[in-house]
Amino acid sequence: MTPEEDFARRVTDNIRRLGEDTDFRGLTNVWVRESIRHSYAQNFTWMGRPIIQVPQDVYAIQELIWRVKPDLLIETGIAHGGSLILSASMLAMLDYCEAVESGTPLVPTQSRRRVLGVDIDIRAHNRAAIEAHPMAHMIEMLQGSSIAPDIVAAVKQRAADFGRVMLFLDSNHTHEHVLAELEAYAPLVSPGSYCVVWDSGVEDLPEGFVTDRPWGKGDNPKTALFAYLDRLAGEGRKAADGGNLKFEIDKEIESKIMITASTDGFLKRV
Repeated sequence: MTPEEDFARRVTDNIRRLGEDTDFRGLTNVWVRESIRHSYAQNFTWMGRPIIQVPQDVYAIQELIWRVKPDLLIETGIAHGGSLILSASMLAMLDYCEAVESGTPLVPTQSRRRVLGVDIDIRAHNRAAIEAHPMAHMIEMLQGSSIAPDIVAAVKQRAADFGRVMLFLDSNHTHEHVLAELEAYAPLVSPGSYCVVWDSGVEDLPEGFVTDRPWGKGDNPKTALFAYLDRLAGEGRKAADGGNLKFEIDKEIESKIMITASTDGFLKRV
C-alpha cells in the first residue's frame, strides 16, 4: 500500500466513524440550530459577495465541482450572488488546470463552462454587483419563478448545449415548490453528477422553529426530495440524456463535513 493509499484509507475510516457517531451528530444538530438563531451563515463572502452558506457546505461545493468537473452548473436562488461567484470561480479553476495540464494558452473569457442562475426577483443592486464581478463572463441570470413554464423551457434549452450538468436548488423552500423544481430540473443532471437540495435540514429543526417563512417542519426541501425519490422508485423515469433517472443520497459527504444546512440533500445521479 502506497502512502497515498494509506492516507485515503484512513480518511475513509474517519468518515465512516463520524457517520456512526450518534453523540457527535447530536452535538452537530444543536450547533446548527443555535447557529441559525445567530444568522451565522450570513457572515461569509466568496470573492467579495455574500454567500449565505455555512463554511462546511462551501467546502463540499468545491469538492463536488472538482470531482464532477461540470460544464454547466444550474442554480435556483441567487440572493447576493455569492454562490454563483463560488461556482464560477471553481469552473474557472477547472479551465486553468486543464490548460496547464494540456500546455495550451488560457483565455478566461472564452470558457465553454457556465453558471446559470435563476431567481424570481434579482434585485438591481445585486445584479449590478454580480455583473461587475470578474467572474461575470461565466454567469448568466434569468429572472422569473424557477418553476414557471417559460423559465423551465429556457433552462432546458441552455442545458442542451452542455455535456455535464450539476444542479443546486436554493430558492423557495416549500415542499410544493422544491418538488416542482426537482421534476423540472433533476432530469438534466448528468450521470455521476449531483443535485444538491439546499436547506433540507429545515425538517430536522424543532416544531415551530421557523416562524417567518412559508416553510417549516413537514413542508420543506427534505420532504420534497423524499417524495421525489419515492416517485422515481415507483414510476421509473428517463433523464434528459435518455438514460435511467436514479438518485441516491450521498451520506458520505454529509458524514465528512458533519455540519451542513442540507442533511440528506446531496443527491447523486447513479
